[in-house]
Amino acid sequence: MLLSIITINYNDKDGLARTMDSVLSQTYTDFEYIVIDGGSNDGSKAIIEQHQDQLGYWVSEPDNGVYNAMNKGIKQAKGEYLLFLNSGDYLITTTAIADFITAVDTLSYDIIYGNLQVVDATPWVKTYPDELGFNYLADESLPHPSTFIKRACFEGNLYDETLKIVADWKFFIIGICRLNYSYKHINIVLSVFNLDGISSTQKALITKERTLVLEQEFGVLLNDYKQFKLLQKKAYPPKSKLYLMLRRIYQKIKS
Repeated sequence: MLLSIITINYNDKDGLARTMDSVLSQTYTDFEYIVIDGGSNDGSKAIIEQHQDQLGYWVSEPDNGVYNAMNKGIKQAKGEYLLFLNSGDYLITTTAIADFITAVDTLSYDIIYGNLQVVDATPWVKTYPDELGFNYLADESLPHPSTFIKRACFEGNLYDETLKIVADWKFFIIGICRLNYSYKHINIVLSVFNLDGISSTQKALITKERTLVLEQEFGVLLNDYKQFKLLQKKAYPPKSKLYLMLRRIYQKIKS
């Protein structure tokens, strides 16, 4: 099986219905669908039960947060790649998965990511770079709802459940910058993301948790990165000492 699609939900009946409809209406069918519900009391379980014959696995029980729920899904998944499509997010068209897979030259990368349509007051598309490095990932992340992740990458490396909001970002930055995961950008929109989720409304918590992870995991490099960002704000003549320092730091960060 090529793909496992995982949806987590807690008391978001309408969002869950939208997400499940987008997955179950796909023209591409070589996937299993896993739904992890946190013991909702708003009618979500009834929606899941309506489609249980189309699901590879589902459960409705209390959990210990977003990443505990995602880890439950990972442990049940059998696909070569995993796609996390949380309640409220949805695939942009009924051919989204088929179009995305067709656009990939080879299904051998650890991480394959597309672009993301963002639902805001005015909808817009967030595009992602072809080349990734610490300089980008220290401030940004990859689009969880538009990223295929090899299941093998999670072996012994599940999401950090001590984090409330940035464990997926931690997985990406460590995987790409430290573990050298191979990756490929597909320049098409795969999914639609709603800005009303926890990761969009708790900016202070995001900053706090990211800073903690960077200090713990990239302490020495982080000092150079901060210096790089400071120097980047200024203009220096080529071959000056500060310019050469900037280049040295940039090359370290980029690698």
